[in-house]
Amino acid sequence: MTLTISCVLAPLHLLVMPQWRYRIHRWEVTGEAVYTQEGWLKQDWRIAPISRIQTVDIERDPVEQLFRLAKITVTTASAAGPVKISGLDHTQALALAAELTRTTQATPGDAT
Repeated sequence: MTLTISCVLAPLHLLVMPQWRYRIHRWEVTGEAVYTQEGWLKQDWRIAPISRIQTVDIERDPVEQLFRLAKITVTTASAAGPVKISGLDHTQALALAAELTRTTQATPGDAT
């Protein structure tokens, strides 16, 4: 019984979840801020002003390395915690981190 349910739900999950994630999870970086949207049932829209960015980190776990993906973590002085952008191509993540670093250094403010 459990095997039958798994055989039905697994292909359904593989068909539905990537499209659903693509429609729900968003990110954008402008000269003013980093924007992210995520969440399945409870959606979270975060905005991190460039002048508030303290660090930009790139992380890659073994599975991400296998698929040449990376995750960027943008840390600010916010009590809500860092803004994360997951599932980026590694080359794109490196370029985005460099762009954020340049933009942050050129923006006046003390990031506090």
